[in-house]
Amino acid sequence: MFPTIGDLVYYLFHFRVSFPVQTFGFFVALSFFFAYIIFTSEFKRYEANGKIRAFNCEVVMGMPASFLELLVNFLLGFFFGLKFFGLIFHYNSFVANPRGYILSTQGSIFAGLVIGILFGYWIYFEKRKNQLSKPVITTQKVHPYQLMPLIVFSVGFFGFIGAKLFDSVEHFDMLMAKPWQTLFSSNGFAYYGGLIFGALTYLYIGYKRGMKLVHLADIGSPGMMLAYGIGRIGCQLAGDGDWGIVNKHVKPAFLNWLPDWAWSFRYPHNSINAGTLIPECNGNYCNQLVNGVYPTPLYEAVLCIGMFLLLWAFRKKIKTPGLMFSLYLILNGGERFLVEHIRINFNYPIFGFTFTQAEIIGFLMLLGGITGLIILTVNKYRSSNIISK
Repeated sequence: MFPTIGDLVYYLFHFRVSFPVQTFGFFVALSFFFAYIIFTSEFKRYEANGKIRAFNCEVVMGMPASFLELLVNFLLGFFFGLKFFGLIFHYNSFVANPRGYILSTQGSIFAGLVIGILFGYWIYFEKRKNQLSKPVITTQKVHPYQLMPLIVFSVGFFGFIGAKLFDSVEHFDMLMAKPWQTLFSSNGFAYYGGLIFGALTYLYIGYKRGMKLVHLADIGSPGMMLAYGIGRIGCQLAGDGDWGIVNKHVKPAFLNWLPDWAWSFRYPHNSINAGTLIPECNGNYCNQLVNGVYPTPLYEAVLCIGMFLLLWAFRKKIKTPGLMFSLYLILNGGERFLVEHIRINFNYPIFGFTFTQAEIIGFLMLLGGITGLIILTVNKYRSSNIISK
């Protein structure tokens, strides 16, 4: 496995990159980048088709910097200074656990304060330079795709909170025993928590700008599918613990073309140091699982990227509002519901049966997608009857 991008680069090119960029984090960033491209493309296409429209936004020109602007810029500068310059004093901690360092209180407080003040002064100076004796209100035309920077930042922020909260609920006993350590741990993020919080944030931003929820859901479906698939590539390459149950079955003959590691894998050098020590290995990541498990992130990456390509290929032929989103719910929810049967996860007892959190959500997504298809079919049937009469 490749806990850092440096490990992956060394494996591919035999060139060692010492600065540690975590593989999973890199692919999460990559998923946001490609989702940005897909969302932007769909926003432009839907606007060209007249399903969504540009809107007017009033902008006050000539105002001094507000307290909120000063505060936000100070906090951004403080965090940058705290962590970036803190590397000088905590580089070993960063190398050993980059995500742990970023999410910890370690860093240079002095540098954070200085950089934060400079950031705050910069926005103050810029606003002061363009300040008018009497502020002027102007109206600007904004196209929906121009909201993407706001959407990406907001979805990332609230998605992060949602992923952490859902994981904390999933490990409720640990949350009750050690609430602060659980909430602020650098490990433990639930994908569907991030998806739900992020999706609600995205829908809210678009709805407040006059766009219909059904169109927003359709626009976001291909991008969400692709982002999930890319994120799963990061899970597989890093070996972040999101793998399947022990696979004790012999690979069937009809799968002889499949590499053995794609059937059962021990995740050597995984990023969470799970399993037993690898003989004659020195370094931070020297563990591998005792038994081979199903590499479920690999399966999900292949399935979801394939399903994205399917949605993308037929997107222009899908005319009925809500159909794209219903297909997304069926495909993504059904895939996750099935994969959960061979994944390691916490089980909830419900009416004598046990389910994982993702299995429940995946089933609800599948059910919601099927319900959406039924409603769309009934509405189309009624419309055709009315027209025929």
